[in-house]
Amino acid sequence: MKLWLRAMLGGALACGARHLINVGFGRWLGSGFAWAKRTVNVGGCLLMGLVVEAPALEVKGALDLRPLIATGILGGFTTVSAYALHFAGLVGQQARVAAGLYRVGSVVPSLAALSTGSWLTRWTFT
Repeated sequence: MKLWLRAMLGGALACGARHLINVGFGRWLGSGFAWAKRTVNVGGCLLMGLVVEAPALEVKGALDLRPLIATGILGGFTTVSAYALHFAGLVGQQARVAAGLYRVGSVVPSLAALSTGSWLTRWTFT
């Protein structure tokens, strides 16, 4: 229960931070390119790499903070950090075929689901 609450707290903090970054980047650089999203995702992936290595190096308290940071904050902050972590894990295990299938099997269905959801909404409400 304690780990679940940490993950929820991290998610709430991350969503607020992401909103502030989106607004700030929009005002600073405009909305012509997704600078905020790119910065959040790349930065979040860097942080995910740091967080998942800490328990392996036996950093004190790392396992207790992982639900708060990895699942909650980074999961709520980025859209790709968990995906990138799983993909890197497969590559690190020399499971290149599985990594390739995971990449295609994640991205293609996600894009198809987004298109389907958009189409269903237009079909229903127009």
